[in-house]
Amino acid sequence: MKIPGFSFSWKRALGITGMKQKIARKTGIPTTRSGLERKVGSMVLGALFGKKRRRR
Repeated sequence: MKIPGFSFSWKRALGITGMKQKIARKTGIPTTRSGLERKVGSMVLGALFGKKRRRR
């Protein structure tokens, strides 16, 4: 039986989550799968179509 509003993460308790966040901030490379896919996808599209231009 679960307690409402309470969750436990062993990765968070050991400090793995915080360490991954620090690495991601310093290197600029996301550690999540979706973040990495987004970054790689934008790099590929940037290489194919040139740099992104912002509308004013």
